[in-house]
Amino acid sequence: MFSPNADMDFLKENETLEDLQAGGLRLIQKKDGFRFGVDAVLLADFAKDARAAEALDMCTGSGIIPILLSHKSHISRICGIEIQQEIAETACRSVIMNGLEDRIFIENGDLKNAAAVYGKRSFDLITCNPPYMPADCGIKNELDTKIIARHEIMCSLEDVLSAAAQLLKQQGHLMLVHKPSRLVDILAGMRKYDIEPKRIRFIHKKIGSEPSLLLADGAYKGGVELKILPPLYLYNEDGSETEELRRIYGR
Repeated sequence: MFSPNADMDFLKENETLEDLQAGGLRLIQKKDGFRFGVDAVLLADFAKDARAAEALDMCTGSGIIPILLSHKSHISRICGIEIQQEIAETACRSVIMNGLEDRIFIENGDLKNAAAVYGKRSFDLITCNPPYMPADCGIKNELDTKIIARHEIMCSLEDVLSAAAQLLKQQGHLMLVHKPSRLVDILAGMRKYDIEPKRIRFIHKKIGSEPSLLLADGAYKGGVELKILPPLYLYNEDGSETEELRRIYGR
């Protein structure tokens, strides 16, 4: 899409360029900041087949999920909201670098105010890779982008569910990636906000290991029916990537 030299013009000091292996797309990331992981890639793949014209990615960070969805799906308008101004600005540069300004729209803002920004009942699909850790868990240093991305300091699971309930259209879907230890909180919280759990998929590093992540899908005012999908294994016994993980990454 862009030549290597042109891509480098978008970079600032202490930034790197990540090849997403998806239609020539690239992503700008901080060398010493929070960098996207397999959880974001898995969520984008989980959400790619949703029937949606307009989508919102909350806690969008570097914009990795909107950018991957632009390649994997036919969603015509994909928004992303990020509370950290510097991170949102970096995401905007990645969008421009990839020539996606007419399809992806990044907003610097608090998802708790998202209904005022976008209007209620605006989206068919909402994705979110939220902070996993409680606010007071393991924080020893002053706040930085990594701590904010990992801990529920500026955004809690309750905040995500409350905002989604305001933003989703009838039968619109909320899709999350989170830790299995929060499964009860996710399911109980979804029902509290009229988001009916529809699909759960557990992610395991390898066969025989406990799940390390889960993918959850709920529909706003949807019917009662929960499916537990087959587990997703990331690595074979010899440490190589499974065929499914290679497909998800486009390798």
